[in-house]
Amino acid sequence: MKSIFGKKKVTHQWRGVIEEYRHRLPVSDKTPVITLREGGTPLILAQHLSEMLGNEIWLKYEGTNPTGSFKDRGMTMAISKAAEDGAKAVICASTGNTSASAAAYATKAGMVPAVLIPAGKIAMGKLAQAVIHGATILQVNGNFDDCLTLAKELSENYPVALVNSLNPYRIDGQKTGAFEVVDFLGDAPDMHVLPVGNAGNITAYWRGYKEYRKDGLARQLPQMWGFQAAGSAPIVKGKIVKNPDTIATAIRIGNPASWEQAIDARDSSGGLIDSVT
Repeated sequence: MKSIFGKKKVTHQWRGVIEEYRHRLPVSDKTPVITLREGGTPLILAQHLSEMLGNEIWLKYEGTNPTGSFKDRGMTMAISKAAEDGAKAVICASTGNTSASAAAYATKAGMVPAVLIPAGKIAMGKLAQAVIHGATILQVNGNFDDCLTLAKELSENYPVALVNSLNPYRIDGQKTGAFEVVDFLGDAPDMHVLPVGNAGNITAYWRGYKEYRKDGLARQLPQMWGFQAAGSAPIVKGKIVKNPDTIATAIRIGNPASWEQAIDARDSSGGLIDSVT
């Protein structure tokens, strides 16, 4: 590549998480890579917060992903593997981010995306993204957990791939966030703090940190601290919340799909999962 001044310009263009971390993901030469160049998101030093707390606070800003959330990391894997299996359609339950991501990646792959949403309980901006990408939107009289149960049933009885975080490839893709953190900092942080809804992200980050530690690419493992909304805190309460309630639509989930894995991440790391208002 040459610059406008004629001198050779050496640069690395980010290729998406599958190509950047191919050797750490369950893909092969037969896997068609469906990517929108997700990942490679900035890790930003929060200077004011760092000064207030007397520690370095870094923010992993996932809003720069193609559809604006970390879900794109997992969706590139889920859709790529679905394409490898010959899928023509995908389905998901969503309160926002997953619907936008699934629709964008499925459309890129030439698949038909269908999204189940709880009636009146979805982030409208994310729903708009799904609609723009041509998703079939089905409203369900119930909450997210009802939508997920129905989506799972449909995927088991019809030729449509489920791309919620029950899909193991979603977790594989999302663990690359941990790789990026360690690659940037030179080691895992002392503590990783994140919101918990369906609990796929805390599960994925913990898996990623463990893999890097096992291979000698990180000297330590972080404590994993997760936070649920007080009105949608099944893990904190130790029981399913039948009618979860919070203005944070993305974590308005009463029965997380990765519940057990989140508890393992908390306990194995010496961390905690708590609720906030």
